[in-house]
Amino acid sequence: MRPTLRRSCNACARSKLSCDLRKPKCSRCIKRRIGSCVYANEPLTLSSTEPNAIEDSNSGSALPPASELLQPSPPRPLRLGFSQALDPFDSYPRTRLPRARVQHLIQHFLSNIAFQYYPLDLGKSSNPFVVSWWPLALNDPALFHVSLQTASLDAELKAQNGFKDSEMLMADSIALVRQRVEDPLLACGDETIDSVVTLAAIEFGKGNTAVGSMHIEGVKKMVQMRGGIHNLKLTSPLTARMVARVSLVLMQTPQFSVQNDHRCGDAIAPIQQWTEVDNVSHQELPECFVGLDLEPVLSDVVLRLRNILNTSRQSDLSTTDLHDLANFILHRLCSLEPLNHQSFQVSPLSECLRYAVVLYMLIIHGPTYFTHAHLQLNLVSKLRARLEDTPDPVSVGHASIALWVVSVGLVASADTPDGLWFHGQAQALGGYSDLHTWTDILPHLEQVLWSGNHAAEAMFRQRWEAVLNANPSHGCQLTFAASGVCRRQMEESESPYTKTCIRPSDYV
Repeated sequence: MRPTLRRSCNACARSKLSCDLRKPKCSRCIKRRIGSCVYANEPLTLSSTEPNAIEDSNSGSALPPASELLQPSPPRPLRLGFSQALDPFDSYPRTRLPRARVQHLIQHFLSNIAFQYYPLDLGKSSNPFVVSWWPLALNDPALFHVSLQTASLDAELKAQNGFKDSEMLMADSIALVRQRVEDPLLACGDETIDSVVTLAAIEFGKGNTAVGSMHIEGVKKMVQMRGGIHNLKLTSPLTARMVARVSLVLMQTPQFSVQNDHRCGDAIAPIQQWTEVDNVSHQELPECFVGLDLEPVLSDVVLRLRNILNTSRQSDLSTTDLHDLANFILHRLCSLEPLNHQSFQVSPLSECLRYAVVLYMLIIHGPTYFTHAHLQLNLVSKLRARLEDTPDPVSVGHASIALWVVSVGLVASADTPDGLWFHGQAQALGGYSDLHTWTDILPHLEQVLWSGNHAAEAMFRQRWEAVLNANPSHGCQLTFAASGVCRRQMEESESPYTKTCIRPSDYV
């Protein structure tokens, strides 16, 4: 029998402090530059011949109580059918679940959840949740439990057999995370931040927004302790990207500010390509924007984004660059205060274009970490409200902008309550612009803002072909009000159909 059940090192035991059991030295011994870090009981790694501490449910062996999980435990061998010499995931922390179930959830996380969270990189040897997140989880009980919980929720939701395992994992995750938060050395570590932001997403997914919001506030304090979101990204890029994106999506508003064009401060920084096109920002916008007074920040974003998405430059844009670019633009545009309806300094279409640009970035980027469906739905509703409340006409040369804004709304509103409304607007606008095919429409979209993203283009094309192939809806009415010569032409027309719709050709 062991002379003592103590598992902490001698130095931590003498100080009566928590020990993280790291080898060859624990964190406290490293920090205090203690020469030797001696453990009373060396952390063990089970071999294939040793009895398993956690057996399958059919074995009849009792599972450890939850209280035992609050102390870091010896890692357990992970058998996934690969050669141990090639398998980097060779151990895992203790849980209260049967070993077979744990390994099933591990497999599910590595083969499904990792790529659902980050579909921008489908490589098994490069996906950040496989190569960065998972090694952290294997060495931290809290993050390991949280990771298993995401896999368990996904599997149990599909099976429709209740959430027994997920509830157990949630209880243990909370206890383990609380232990990390209460430890000054671990409170703002990557594992803690990753765990808490994931718990926030889970709570929001369950509809527990108050608890989820509390977790986000905690994450923001942890990030501040790390020197801000920019400094966090320098050392922990995956953690920083996930925190910024998930907090915005969950709270429906930016939780972090953005740097200025000189990349100063500890806020979210633009990508290098953004600063490289600084000279372009002083050029005039394309002809289709002439006469359309835009909010200065929006004008700058459109100019730079048009240049970055240019075909010659986009080939140099990696998926990580696209992720950071979208994150920066979402935070920059969503942080702007809504313009006053009575403002005469900018066009009412400026707000419509702002919402459309944000939606376009969500479309070409796609979901990561946590679904942005709720954020997208809210933005679509705001875009529709702004379009309906826009009193000014789409004047000379602005037909392409109107078409682009409606097209973005058309794609973003698919399978939503606003989808039919945008379908009708697109049908009316396309019909009276003599647009009969996708090749007629694409040049108008390219004049405003367009990416070579094939998946995004396929969505736009599919939605527009459905509009063009549908029977004309004579009740459709464009939201852009007519005035001046166009209004007089409509009033003089004898056709009731032309009185309810505006033809962009009328502005010529």
